Amino acid sequence: MRDRHLPHPVMLAIAGDSATGKTTLTRGIVEALGVERVVSLCVDDYHRYDREERKGLPFTALHPDCNYVAVMEQHLRLLAAGEEILKPVYNHANGCLERPVLVTPRDLVVVEGLLPLATRGSRSCFDIRVYLDPPEEVRRVWKVNRDCGKRGYSEEQVVQELLRRESESAAFIRPQKAHADLVVMFQPLKARGETPDVHPSAHILLRPTIAHPNLTSIITDDVREVIHLKLTRDEDGRPVEAIHVHGYPPPSVTRPIKEAIWAAIGVDAPLPETIGMVEGHCSESLALTQLIVLYHVIQRHAESGTHREAALVTTEARVP
Repeated sequence: MRDRHLPHPVMLAIAGDSATGKTTLTRGIVEALGVERVVSLCVDDYHRYDREERKGLPFTALHPDCNYVAVMEQHLRLLAAGEEILKPVYNHANGCLERPVLVTPRDLVVVEGLLPLATRGSRSCFDIRVYLDPPEEVRRVWKVNRDCGKRGYSEEQVVQELLRRESESAAFIRPQKAHADLVVMFQPLKARGETPDVHPSAHILLRPTIAHPNLTSIITDDVREVIHLKLTRDEDGRPVEAIHVHGYPPPSVTRPIKEAIWAAIGVDAPLPETIGMVEGHCSESLALTQLIVLYHVIQRHAESGTHREAALVTTEARVP
């Protein structure tokens, strides 16, 4: 028996292939709410083998057999129940497995990585499930830039690894998209001069698997230059709401929209200046995407708080 009780946190999954922007999206959410309220972890830490060991294997880090998926699932269940875990650590800089660390859940637990939605058991742990799905040509640019700039690879090595991983990406990573509540696609509008490196536009599918906030009072016709909402079709042909966030409008145009969404979230604090920041520059499409995800997180936290209070009242009423 534990000597203290931790309330159940809100569980947010951010899944996607390598170099799709998972860590960038996560960082903005953590900074907006504060590290005292949020804990984030990467399930790529559950790799079975270090980088050197993987060179002799017939599969890559994307394959479930290359990861302790059962341990990951068990740890997610513990975190969702408000329990601490001893999480393994994989160092992406040097490819080594390091000493595990203690993770204590807070109000929000953000879980990002390659396989957080890979099993039914892991998916059931999350309140909100996000999948990042940029076009492959965009992801390739991002991966080359990151792995060459931060991980010491040559461009040729990165391209070869992308080709090696393609079949496993199709088999194990992309199917997770079908289980997401929100699908985010960062895609540059070439007609507007956008490129993968210069804050591309974002397209967000809001699937009816969770209750989405009503943004119609904010996303009105007079802000169509920045953001607009429409009804479209999902890949299975079912109707789904979609938000398109343009990347090209200047901050003077997007600031009122960000302020309005932040006000609707109901956090008693000014709009964080860190929202949308990427290496010292603000991406307006990323900022609005982070705010929409935060809207869901805060809404869910408020609902779970109400449910906890109701449960407490019910329990106290039974005490003689």
